[in-house]
Amino acid sequence: MAKAAFAAAKVNLFLHVGAPGADGYHPICSLMAFADLGDEVMAYEAEALELAVRGPFAKGLAGAGDNLVLKAAHALIAEAGRPVAPFGLVLDKRLPVAAGLGGGSADAGAALRLLRETLSLSLDDAQLEALAAGLGADGAACLWGRPTIAQGRGERLSPAPRMPVIDAVLVNPGVPVSTAEVYRRFDAQGQFGEVAPPRAPEAFEDAVELAAWLATQRNDLEAAAVALAPHVGAVLETLAGEPECLLARVSGSGGTCFALCASDIEAESLAERIEAMAPGWWVRRCRLGGPWPDAAD
Repeated sequence: MAKAAFAAAKVNLFLHVGAPGADGYHPICSLMAFADLGDEVMAYEAEALELAVRGPFAKGLAGAGDNLVLKAAHALIAEAGRPVAPFGLVLDKRLPVAAGLGGGSADAGAALRLLRETLSLSLDDAQLEALAAGLGADGAACLWGRPTIAQGRGERLSPAPRMPVIDAVLVNPGVPVSTAEVYRRFDAQGQFGEVAPPRAPEAFEDAVELAAWLATQRNDLEAAAVALAPHVGAVLETLAGEPECLLARVSGSGGTCFALCASDIEAESLAERIEAMAPGWWVRRCRLGGPWPDAAD
C-alpha cells in the first residue's frame, strides 16, 4: 500500500482582502501559484489510524491530534460512509510552519488525494474539494495545486491567466507569523482592499510581463505582517534590492517572502547570495506553476 503524495507550497502572487462581514470572515481575491517544493504525505498498511511527523520542521507542529492531515483522514472516512482498511500516515514536514505557504492545507489536500486512491473510495472531485474547503481557507486551492484565482473565503476557484513556469526564490527568516494576529492588525489599520478580480491578460508570455502586471497589484496583509514580524520586512527589503529580483512580495500572511526572477540562472544566483548574506534564513530556489507530480510509489 505504501504510496506518497506531494504537498506543494502555495504562493500568493497577489492577495486582496476586503472588510470582514457579519460572520467575521474577510472576502479575498488572490492569484495563487504553487512551487515545485513542499511537504510529502505517505500512507501505509497499519493496524490502526496513526500519524507520524518527521522532517526538518516537524517540531514546529502542534500535537498530532490537531494536525490537518489527521483531520483530513477522519473527514474522508466519514464522507466515505463505509469501513476502510486500516492505514497509517507519515508527514514529511519540509516547509517552515506558519510561513504563509499554505503548508497545512497542502498537507491535508495531499492526504485526501492519496487516501481516495489508496483506499479505492468512490468520491468525486467535488466531494473532495468540499472536504478540503472545510479544513481551511486555502484548502480547496491547495487540494489541486494548480494556478488559480481564489475568491470568497478562498473556496471559490476560477482559472488563472495562462502563465509560463516562473523561476523564483522563497525566503523565510525563521520567525513563525500568526495569521490570526496579522488579521487583527489588518483590521485595526482599517485599510480594506477591493476584492473584485482585477483585469488581467488571458496569458503572460514570460516572468518579466507577469512581474510588471503583479506590481500593479498588492498583498493587503503585507504591512500588518511586517509590523508584527520586522524580520519579514528585512527579508522583503533585501530581496527587493537585489538585481535579479523582478518583484518581491510577502506570501499570504507571512512570514515567507518570494522573489520572481527572469530565469533559473538569476534565481540560482540570487538564492546563493542570500544564503551567504543570511545563513540563518531558510532560502529555496524553486519554480512556480503547478500542478506538480506526486511522488513515485
